[in-house]
Amino acid sequence: MKIRVKNKWNDKDKQRTPEETGSVLGFNLWKVASANVMHMENEGFETDTNFQRLDVIAEFTAFFVHVIDRILSDKDYSPEDRQALITALALNLAKTMHDNRQDLTEDRETDFRGQYIQLLNERMAEYSNFSFDGELNPGFQVRRCVGNHVRDVMGEKDNKWVPDQVIDIEIPDAMKAMKRILRGML
Repeated sequence: MKIRVKNKWNDKDKQRTPEETGSVLGFNLWKVASANVMHMENEGFETDTNFQRLDVIAEFTAFFVHVIDRILSDKDYSPEDRQALITALALNLAKTMHDNRQDLTEDRETDFRGQYIQLLNERMAEYSNFSFDGELNPGFQVRRCVGNHVRDVMGEKDNKWVPDQVIDIEIPDAMKAMKRILRGML
């Protein structure tokens, strides 16, 4: 899966705010997660509704945010800068999720941002219990956990094979895209 992503700044010498970096990372992570969903559907895995597609995107992006948080903790980011960047990234993704969910419904009362942030907090806590084999090599246990979460929000057809697809294909492909994104962004 080849995805066009923004992986470098036009003005390399300009200092970026966490909000600017979070916005660009959020845009790219959304693209990668959307490509994961489309790839899975092209492979015969079905979602029953557009809301399910967004649920799958939410699961993938929550995992990606955790990966970026791990990378930042290993780099020369101060705790304050790391928190500011992850917060900006999370808020950007939450706004995108909110806007997309509102586009699918007449419901203008529900705060879909809050739902996404709650999911993100739950997944961040859960994924912190798993090991990674280096920066962008999530261990089998965390990949299986992500696969199970994706399975739980997908449609019923071939549901039992969803974790295998996520473990063996979707996450490795996403990590390749993440390497390209992060090479010039962080």
